[in-house]
Amino acid sequence: MPVCFAAPQPPASPLPLKLLRLPKGFSIEIYAYPVPGARSLTLGEKGTVFVGTRENGKVYAIVPDTTAAYHTRVITLADGLNSPNGVAFYKGDLYVAEISRLLRMDNIEERLANPPEPVVIKEDLPTEAMHGWRYIGFNPDGKLYITLGMPCNVCQQADERYGTIMRMDPDGSNVEIFAKGIRNSEGFDWDPIDRKLWFTDNGRDWMGDNSPPDKLDSAMKGMNFGFPFYDGADLPDPEFGKFAPFKTFTPPTLELPAHVAPLGMRFYTGTQFPSDYRNQIFIAEHGSWNRSSKVGYQITLVTRTGTKPIKAKPFITGWLQNQQAWGRPVDVLVMPDGALLISDDLASVVYRVSYR
Repeated sequence: MPVCFAAPQPPASPLPLKLLRLPKGFSIEIYAYPVPGARSLTLGEKGTVFVGTRENGKVYAIVPDTTAAYHTRVITLADGLNSPNGVAFYKGDLYVAEISRLLRMDNIEERLANPPEPVVIKEDLPTEAMHGWRYIGFNPDGKLYITLGMPCNVCQQADERYGTIMRMDPDGSNVEIFAKGIRNSEGFDWDPIDRKLWFTDNGRDWMGDNSPPDKLDSAMKGMNFGFPFYDGADLPDPEFGKFAPFKTFTPPTLELPAHVAPLGMRFYTGTQFPSDYRNQIFIAEHGSWNRSSKVGYQITLVTRTGTKPIKAKPFITGWLQNQQAWGRPVDVLVMPDGALLISDDLASVVYRVSYR
């Protein structure tokens, strides 16, 4: 008579997940823990989840492992890097963005146990640390996009690369500025309907608790979103507005509350969630740092009619309790089964959200 063994059960959660509030039918669990400083997420062809970090200089891979806690295993692929926040997967290779360099780790999913030395594909990016952690991704046509935040709260820079999203070929050649006038974007994705680029943008500080707005924007090549001269659709900057060399610019597609710190964003392209979530936008709000009362620290859902955003509303809350945060969402990723992963650099975890 065959002997059946039950699969090992995940250990009790070390995090207070019971504090998190989700819509009816949704649940959240730990996908991988610990993942110290987990930030940007990208998915390999064979199901590997790659994770960038900011402070600890490491890049991780998360792989399925039914014998391990939470049924996943975390592998360190690289260490000692300079804020390797950005990660992107393309044609079998993992691309990693440090502050001043772009790296490539070839044939990575075949070499997780013995990771290759990264190949440097570009090493002349700006070196300033403030807003210097990069976000990267490949568009449907195979161009590599990268964010370059302003190295300040608000300022002008002679180097035209600051405050932009740039793009290039996978080998680092043919670099061009795609859009400018962007203070600090740390997340973008392409609309599955019309393939247009959408991105988050963090507004400047020290204009009060409720100003200026953070933003969700959609862009085509050549657009200028106004920073540092404008901080919102009808909001000239108090320091630089009078020096604006132009009167027209691209206004925000959707203004978000001030200081919520929108970082990673993804269109929901899965089929596990109810149909009215299809092609809607999930945003990870990292949360405020200099507001008299904290805001953000949640996952926001932006609902749309066609490609037009209608409103933003909380989807997951509870990381902020009595003005004390125990978690800070950073990025979101839609998995092949339709579940949604969320990275959290404060709690050092990757969560999995599912619907039943």
